[in-house]
Amino acid sequence: QLSLFRFTVKRPFSTSHSSVDSEEIKKFQLLAHKWWDEEGEYAALHSMNDVRVPFIRDTLLSMSSNYHLGNPLSGIKILDVGCGGGLLSEPLGRLGASVTGIDPVEDNIRTADQHKSFDPVLAERIQYKSSSLEEIVEESMETFDVIVASEVVEHVADLEMFIKCCSQVLKPEGSLFITTINKTQLSYVLGIVVAEKIMGIVPEGTHEWEKFVPPEELERLLESNGFSVRSVKGMLYNPLSGCWSWVQSRSLNYALHAVRAGAPAQPHATDTLPETDVQQHPATAGTA
Repeated sequence: QLSLFRFTVKRPFSTSHSSVDSEEIKKFQLLAHKWWDEEGEYAALHSMNDVRVPFIRDTLLSMSSNYHLGNPLSGIKILDVGCGGGLLSEPLGRLGASVTGIDPVEDNIRTADQHKSFDPVLAERIQYKSSSLEEIVEESMETFDVIVASEVVEHVADLEMFIKCCSQVLKPEGSLFITTINKTQLSYVLGIVVAEKIMGIVPEGTHEWEKFVPPEELERLLESNGFSVRSVKGMLYNPLSGCWSWVQSRSLNYALHAVRAGAPAQPHATDTLPETDVQQHPATAGTA
């Protein structure tokens, strides 16, 4: 949720490049205490739960006949990447899932931990870590049944590396859920000019249009990294009602569900950078 990630490449590459923007991190730190203000800067994310939580729940239930009444996601291990203050981790935990929420902004994790502590049930089911995705790859290979990355990929500097890391920590046949913003003229006008500059639905400067990801590009990256895309659905936020709804058009926001291939992916020749490329990407590469 509205976080910026650093991707230090560990596998399968032998190089690393940093994409942390310290100014972005500071920006989200300033808002870290506002995650649970339902009328504040994150109001649209609160109301997004009305569509994204049932989307995740119902998709997972449709793939399994074994679920517990009242705790339908019991036994499912979920990684919430860019968890922010825990707005999505908590309802998934209430559905019975075991949730690990990670976010590189430490103040976000403090807020999430504090809010979780009010509910003894959630305190048992959710754990939070101040971490980027690639920092947990080594310890979490094929650990999770589900990854959710909601409103995250539009803040990622290296999207393909992000997807590779998702594939590595996801179990074979595990599910990946993404919600994000399409890269269209309409998304620039409504997502940035209107939402940020005119109506203040989200804090100004939250998004960079250049980082928005068309669904076709996201599908291509997923398919080329061992995922099968199962569904892509358009989403629309109505600022007057404060509600989200599913729509035919994907020209603004959309939600995607993909499944990792069943067998462990065999490394391709293209998975390893030649030495010449390694030398071109030193660990001190610039940030985006």
